[in-house]
Amino acid sequence: MAFILGIYEELIYSIRSLDLPCLKLLARLRFREFSKRFHWEFLLAVGAGIAIAILSLARVLAWLLENRPVLIWSFFFGLISASVFTVSRRVKQWDLRLLVFAGLGAAAAFWVVGLIPTKTPDAPWYLFLSGAVAICAMILPGISGAFILVLLGKYQMVLQALNNREFTVLFLVAAGACVGIVLFSRVLNWFFTHHHDLTVALLTGFMLGSLRKIWPWKETVESLGRTHGQLIQENVFPRALNHHTALAMGLMALGCLVVLLLDRLAHVKEKPRS
Repeated sequence: MAFILGIYEELIYSIRSLDLPCLKLLARLRFREFSKRFHWEFLLAVGAGIAIAILSLARVLAWLLENRPVLIWSFFFGLISASVFTVSRRVKQWDLRLLVFAGLGAAAAFWVVGLIPTKTPDAPWYLFLSGAVAICAMILPGISGAFILVLLGKYQMVLQALNNREFTVLFLVAAGACVGIVLFSRVLNWFFTHHHDLTVALLTGFMLGSLRKIWPWKETVESLGRTHGQLIQENVFPRALNHHTALAMGLMALGCLVVLLLDRLAHVKEKPRS
C-alpha cells in the first residue's frame, strides 16, 4: 500500500534518517537539532495510521480469517494482484534485464512463502537475528514479517512472550528489529537512489511471487501438529461455481478496484508538483 500511495521511498528515506549522528544528538539532549535531522513527523503519521488500523480492524480481520478465510484472502488477492500492475508502472522503461530481475524476485518470493517452518534454537543471538530478519521482510512488499517469524520458528514464542510479559525475549527481538530496519533501510535507500528501476522491478517480482501464499482456495495435505502447530496446504481451484465462489470472485474484483482507485488518487495528487 505504501508503494501504491507513493510514499514507500519516502518511508525508507525517513527510517534511514535515524543514523549515528542523529542518535548522538539525542544522547546529548539536543532535541531541536534531532527533530530537524530525524523525519519523525512522517513516521509518526504512518505509525499512527497503523496503530488505528490495528486497534479498529484487528478483531474483525481475526474473525474473518478464522471463519471466512476464502472471502478475506480473495479480497487480499485482488489487492496484491492490482498492486503488481500499479507498482510495475513506476518503472520508466522495461527491458530484458528488468524483466529478469522481476522474474528472480517472483521466484524468490514464491519459494520463500512455500517453505515449511523448522525447529530452531531459543538462544539470545537467534532471537536477535529473528527480529532483524523479520523486520527486513516486513518493509519488503509481498513478504510478511510474521510469516518469516513462523519460518524461523519464533512466531509462537513471540506471541507467548507478549501474553506472558517475558520482557527478555521481547527485548532481544525488538533490538534485532531496530538494528535490522535501520541498516536495511540504508541498503534500500542506496538501491532506490542508484538503481531505481531495477529495485522496483525486483520488488514487483516479490509481490507477484507472494500471490502463492494468499491464493484463497487451499487444501490441507498434512498437519505438522505438535512440532510446529502449522498446516501444510496446497493451492487448488474452487471445486464448484456457486454463490460462495461468486462472492469470492466479486471480492477479488473489489480489491483490484480499491487499488486502482487509490493509484489514480495518488497520481492526481502528484500532478500539481510537476
